[in-house]
Amino acid sequence: MSSSQILALSCPDRPGIVAAVTGLLQSAGGNITEAQQYNDPQSDMFFMRVAFDIDDPLAFRGAFDTLSKSFNMDWRLRDASRAKRVLILVSKFDHCLVDLLYRTRLGELDMDIVGIVSNHPRDALRISNLHGAPFYHLPITKSTKADQEARIDALIEETDTEIVVLARYMQILSDDLTHRLIGRCVNIHHSFLPGFKGARPYHQAHRRGVKMIGATAHFVTPDLDEGPIIVQGVEPITHADTAARLVAKGRSIEQRVLSRAVKALIEDRVFLNGARTVVFD
Repeated sequence: MSSSQILALSCPDRPGIVAAVTGLLQSAGGNITEAQQYNDPQSDMFFMRVAFDIDDPLAFRGAFDTLSKSFNMDWRLRDASRAKRVLILVSKFDHCLVDLLYRTRLGELDMDIVGIVSNHPRDALRISNLHGAPFYHLPITKSTKADQEARIDALIEETDTEIVVLARYMQILSDDLTHRLIGRCVNIHHSFLPGFKGARPYHQAHRRGVKMIGATAHFVTPDLDEGPIIVQGVEPITHADTAARLVAKGRSIEQRVLSRAVKALIEDRVFLNGARTVVFD
């Protein structure tokens, strides 16, 4: 029976990559259903995502492993029917969590939520139904930060988590943990550009009379809120918008942007490219 697969790869750019990949797929009896590629002239790197149907994915994996060595490829091959395993971290602001759970229940986000971690107890969240996702209360103080992160790290290993989502998790991850999660952890930042840092950013923006607000979903790195950007969104505002209305609009943008970033990640559409990303639609 035919199996749907997704191949994502990157490598130094050179002639013949597309021909080699598609030629191998043809010889293996594969049928390409979607293909995208990008040659980055700045980094001199090549990126490609191919969705295809094939009868013997194991045989193709072996053949592709041999091919990949000749092009020095970084690649991953996944059964498209298998949902990515996702761990969500959240604090008290649960609007992004609510949106992710809702989109997952509707089938818009094809992911397996292996757990929800919060530094606050369950009753701190206003959402009543976690739709069967396990909840882990892992409180944190300055003196217990290392132990709390060790428990998060252990949970990631125990659940075979592939992607970690910081859905307004209001704690700064340590450099050690962020290094281990490079390319696997996405955060939502409450700004189109990080111009208003710290507490009550929308109130700061209101006092400055901004005319545009937004949000940025990015990979988590040791440099706070400066990781490679995955998705951004903006919305115009006017002098008539109060700080409360900015907060409401901002939450809506955060939900929209984070869900788009998570969708791209679980569908293997995001590639790290130095300090930037390549994101196929």
